[in-house]
Amino acid sequence: MSSFKPLVFSGVQPTGNLHLGNYLGAIKKFVALQEQSDCIYCVVDLHSITAQLVHDDLEEQTRSITAAFLAAGIDSKKHIVFNQSRVMQHAELAWVFNCVARIGWMYRMTQFKDKAGKDRENASLGLLAYPSLMAADILLYRATHVPVGEDQKQHLELARDIAQKFNNDFSGRIAARGLGVEMQAGDETVQGYFPIIEPVIGGPAARIMSLRDGSKKMSKSDPSDLSRINLTDDADAISKKIRKAKTDPDALPSEAKGLDGRPEAQNLVGIYAGLAEISTDQVLKEFGGTQFSTFKPALADLAVAKMAPVAAEMRRIMADPAYVDDVLRDGGQRAGALAEATMRDVRSIVGFLQD
Repeated sequence: MSSFKPLVFSGVQPTGNLHLGNYLGAIKKFVALQEQSDCIYCVVDLHSITAQLVHDDLEEQTRSITAAFLAAGIDSKKHIVFNQSRVMQHAELAWVFNCVARIGWMYRMTQFKDKAGKDRENASLGLLAYPSLMAADILLYRATHVPVGEDQKQHLELARDIAQKFNNDFSGRIAARGLGVEMQAGDETVQGYFPIIEPVIGGPAARIMSLRDGSKKMSKSDPSDLSRINLTDDADAISKKIRKAKTDPDALPSEAKGLDGRPEAQNLVGIYAGLAEISTDQVLKEFGGTQFSTFKPALADLAVAKMAPVAAEMRRIMADPAYVDDVLRDGGQRAGALAEATMRDVRSIVGFLQD
């Protein structure tokens, strides 16, 4: 039976400074995945205007995300790094998917409910249709695997539903044009055009919380800079923020279950595990019974060793915006060629006339 070639796609919005949570939850995974598969990494600037239409520094934020990708170790020559708005086919496929998806599906998205709040009638149509564009981002390249955080898992499930509905609705036309790939649907083998995406979720530090409140996710919008470690922080700033991180008075437990009900302790142990690339149990095996007065300096040293070089490289790359623009331009051209090949098939499947 035929199968889709493994391909990883993921994107990051250019909205403010990246932080440790973005690095451990996403970018570090991006770097690891490029050793195993072909990868496409996108700065999703179209998404950035769904909730905030006017940005004073969108260009600079786009370059900043790109610099973070490169500084962390993503190889833009072997893989593709680009900004979404360079490739018009993202919006074109999103329109097709807007017609495939159902309005009820969109209203069930918890992120729309959270972001729109009580005044959802005043939210932009773009915010409601955001998951359809996200599905188009991924499926435009017929990607098979997507590294995402838990907060995006529902959107990825919707992308799977959209792919499945497109395949089902157009199954006859897909087969007639010889564009299908044999796929298993229950006990049946069918011809489908889009893959059913597999999420890549997990790891000891998949969700990093605020250094000031272990019940809240680390966020670039938090008014306290002490709540997060920015990717541009130098060694002194990293050490200071870890020293000042909120903790509790008890020693670290020797087993993971001892972290239950201790969100700040759980968060710091998770950060150590993510940076050291070991499990939570391994961290506690080494530090169980230790007070935070001992653990924090060890965590600070580790964070500085891992993050300070990334920050320095990111600042170096950001000092050369022409180089960053060249990376995005080259990536956009390569992504555009792949995207147009997909859209020619989609136009044929749907029935749009084209040359």
